[in-house]
Amino acid sequence: MSKRTVTELQTPSGSSQPYNKASPGGAKRAKPSQDEMGEFEDAWEDEIESDEDVRDGGEDGMDVDEEVLPAIEDTEDQPPAKDVYLPGTHVLGKDEILEADDSVYEMRHSMNVNWPCLSFDILRDSLGDQRQRYPATAYLVTGTQADVAKNNEVAVYKLTSLHRTQKDNADSDDDSDDEDEDNLDEDPILEFRTIPHHGGVNRVLSQPYHVATWAETGKVHIYDIRPLIESLDVPGYVIDKNRSHSPAFTINSHGRAEGFAMDWAASNGGLRLLTGDVQSKIYLTTSTPTGFNPLAQPFLSHTSSVEDLQWSPSEPIVFASCSADQSVQIWDVRNKGRKSVAGIDGAHPSDVNVISWNRGTSYLLVSGGDEGGIKVWDLRNVQKKGSTSPTPTPVASFNWHQAPITSIEWHPTEDSIFAASGSDDQVTLWDLAVEQDDEQSGMIETQEAAGREVPPQLLFVHQGQKDVKEVHWHPQIPGCVVSTALDGFNIFKTISV
Repeated sequence: MSKRTVTELQTPSGSSQPYNKASPGGAKRAKPSQDEMGEFEDAWEDEIESDEDVRDGGEDGMDVDEEVLPAIEDTEDQPPAKDVYLPGTHVLGKDEILEADDSVYEMRHSMNVNWPCLSFDILRDSLGDQRQRYPATAYLVTGTQADVAKNNEVAVYKLTSLHRTQKDNADSDDDSDDEDEDNLDEDPILEFRTIPHHGGVNRVLSQPYHVATWAETGKVHIYDIRPLIESLDVPGYVIDKNRSHSPAFTINSHGRAEGFAMDWAASNGGLRLLTGDVQSKIYLTTSTPTGFNPLAQPFLSHTSSVEDLQWSPSEPIVFASCSADQSVQIWDVRNKGRKSVAGIDGAHPSDVNVISWNRGTSYLLVSGGDEGGIKVWDLRNVQKKGSTSPTPTPVASFNWHQAPITSIEWHPTEDSIFAASGSDDQVTLWDLAVEQDDEQSGMIETQEAAGREVPPQLLFVHQGQKDVKEVHWHPQIPGCVVSTALDGFNIFKTISV
């Protein structure tokens, strides 16, 4: 099978895209060892008479040091030339695959699973924030899409020994034998605990030890996964199956209508969970000292399936939703009519699949549509219901992805950066703070000539997964991204973010 090797592509912003193409069969050429090096030969293959001839010069009196020696031709085959692999422009040939260039990654690991997982969440841990050292550790919770309903599970994964990606140091002048603990070449370790789950899991969300699952059966289950985490961390810990294998609470408000939209919020010591279904209804469930209390009256303003929900990061009574009716709506839970108070009708020309509310700059919201578009909205311009003001325009709009946007999320600490994933097998990282530089116009023209313009705000393109479903930033490991697709999980950190 041929490979298209990946190498670094400098985008107009000066960042990297890790997937480029090379000639078929792009094997890396090995650097010859000292034992393989041949002895130096005279370029003209002349026989040197003696050392004195070398010192005194030839018949014309020219000293050898004054002669210009022609370049020595390398008889070995040169490695195949690489050109940029641009998604949406270049097409892989028969039996060609993409191979990652690890020079653009600080860390990159992949994990296969028994059944595809449409959704997952990263669990906060007690190992500290702003972690930079390796090896890294991460905890995930996910749910499966098995072949039959009874085979599905909720799984908690503990990933350890996530070492820094090894780089080729063959050209390094540093011959030190000092061992760098951050760069040990060891395999990562995966441990996990599972609990049975009837029906496929459409969505998983945690807060912090409570995990909610949107089941394809139309039910929303809430589990206490603390015992599963403790069993991973405490040797000899025995799980009480009666406690952990059954949901702590099940929300039946949606009847048999399944859904995908869900978001947790914490306030005043309690928890609030929003859930939206394919029949355009949104329900609110709140925690009580004795359990959970689902409110009977739904929020109704959408006219089609509710695709995503987000609580406001600054107003605990406000949330946003998006729908297949092409709109983004803003709600106030105090509204007795359970109607939205503001909105963006026609936010996308097709279904609005996902939204994310910026936690640092609370008036910014980013949305992703079924047409592959990404739009950033200033909520200060959103029209209130009943207003005659024109529909607001996005402050930024990108059309890089060539298939539906499946997930989108702002960086947890950098207000201008967000990640997105699409059904076109791409995870993209963006920075709104990047502006086009006139000095980079030559590179931009080259990329346009290749058939497609690369937005200067596009920092990085990660590929290699099939049909990416969801992407999240790790909240405690700066720059670390985790994504899930039909063929498993990737966890990586780039050198550009």
